[in-house]
Amino acid sequence: MQTDRVLRRGDPPPTDGAPVQLGLDELGTPLSEVTFVVVDLETTGGSPTGAAITEVGAVKVRGGEVLGEFQTLVDPGMPVPAFISTLTGITTSMVAGAPRIEQVLPSFLEWAHGAVLVAHNAPFDIGFLKAAARSLDYPWPGAQVLDTVPLARRAVTREEVPNHKLATLAALFHTSTSPSHRALDDARATVDVLHALLGRLAPLGITHLEDLASATDPVPESRRRKRHLADGLPDQPGVYLFKDARGEVLYVGTSVNIRTRVRSYFTRAEQRSKINEMVGFAEVVTPVVCGTVLEARVRELRLIAEHDPRYNRRSRRPERMPWVRLTVEPFPRLSVVREVRSDGPDGAEAHIGPFGSVSIAQAAIEALHEAFPIRQCHARLPLVPAAGRGACVRADIGSCGAPCVGSQDRLGYAEIVAAVRSAMVEDARPVVRALAERITSLATQQRYEDAAAVRDRLSAFLRGAARAQRYRPVASCPELVAARRATGGGWEIVVVRYGRLAATTTVGPGADPGLSIEALRACAEQVSPPVSPATAAHPEETDLILAWLEEPGVRLIETQGSWACPVSGAQAFRDLGTAVGQVAELLLSA
Repeated sequence: MQTDRVLRRGDPPPTDGAPVQLGLDELGTPLSEVTFVVVDLETTGGSPTGAAITEVGAVKVRGGEVLGEFQTLVDPGMPVPAFISTLTGITTSMVAGAPRIEQVLPSFLEWAHGAVLVAHNAPFDIGFLKAAARSLDYPWPGAQVLDTVPLARRAVTREEVPNHKLATLAALFHTSTSPSHRALDDARATVDVLHALLGRLAPLGITHLEDLASATDPVPESRRRKRHLADGLPDQPGVYLFKDARGEVLYVGTSVNIRTRVRSYFTRAEQRSKINEMVGFAEVVTPVVCGTVLEARVRELRLIAEHDPRYNRRSRRPERMPWVRLTVEPFPRLSVVREVRSDGPDGAEAHIGPFGSVSIAQAAIEALHEAFPIRQCHARLPLVPAAGRGACVRADIGSCGAPCVGSQDRLGYAEIVAAVRSAMVEDARPVVRALAERITSLATQQRYEDAAAVRDRLSAFLRGAARAQRYRPVASCPELVAARRATGGGWEIVVVRYGRLAATTTVGPGADPGLSIEALRACAEQVSPPVSPATAAHPEETDLILAWLEEPGVRLIETQGSWACPVSGAQAFRDLGTAVGQVAELLLSA
């Protein structure tokens, strides 16, 4: 018995005469079933900035058959230049009384709805149409656009033609209509050129709509051969892992459609050199289907943190993210630490962050140093200063109370520390006022670079303080259950414990959400309480959860323990962000 062999698109054709069939997972939209609208414009100039459309011509085709044509002159609202009239034959008197573009554009877009737009030198024609849509505040449909110029560069060699102009290609392919610099004639000629080009590309595996993404800018054959890695992947939201021959995870990504996203890595859509290098090493792609988009994003972060893939640049090693804290000692100081610790009264609360890097955390410390005379030396000071010890230069310029030499007693220094703690965890306005005055002073002296540096330090502090304040409520909440309407009906249900996503699911329309919530809580991950304000999750995971909770339509179903709604935290962050903006305006206006 003879077994048919499955042939994937992009595989070389069989040479043994064996029958083949197309794999079901490789079925796309054959080009013979795609509706193309081939469009050409005539204009008063070369740029939509200072020129306007004078004529629109288009031909709608599918499977080699003409389905309809669209042609109209357009009143550009300006005289047609003489050299344009010489080139196209369109004069000012011809377009006088013609419909304006505000009448033509909606009709054309409705006529072309659902089709792939095609043009010879598409950036020119589509650029004019998009500019017209913007000027009219008319939504652009976002249709797929195909440019026949790069297609021709792929299919027609320089030995055949000296250039890839429409007239040259029309002569090569003996089109039924010759280009004449009139919109409809040029569109008709482009139709014949398009069909001729697609006929040449078919033997190269360009037979489906999905293949056109790589047809105009061919990818290396070594990468094209890896397209089979997308075979059988689900058309569902989730996470995907690229692995090499040894099973090492090279890269982790997420998408609302795993298969479509993975296929894009083998087309011209992927331009990142490092990712192209990664694809060269990849031998398998492992999908992880997720019930909700939030789950997919969270799983991506966790998998990156777990595997530390060399080709992922974000969200790696969250344990290395720095915090700023007040040390617990007789004369506290500000310090950069890698974790939140509670080793004394109010110790855990006197933290801000986490920050993206040590340098940003240090900038936040510098902002606090500019606002308060808290000591900057790193030595641990005794309660009683050593005899004969001298103060540093900071004491001489008044930026430190110099408790190291007894110039300031412990009680007076404690008041400074209390003010710093308050600015970190309660009210940032004293820091904003102090640094805003400094920025204004520097800008008045035209020391703009110094003023910008102060602004950046203030911004670093405010973002760290806002993040800690934003985390504190959810970090102390043993359990939070929330839900929102899912796309297409039903509910997305989320269980969060101490800022970590413990479980999530989507309940279909008609199902009882109450029963699903109880089942979800029963099987949710058990999470140990962290030291506040740190949460039990990757900081970016908590950011994702809080952003989801703040979206319109989210309902808090149940909470355990003391809980301040995250919206208040979000408002605090927005208020602090507004302060940053106000300081930036001070700098710019000075």
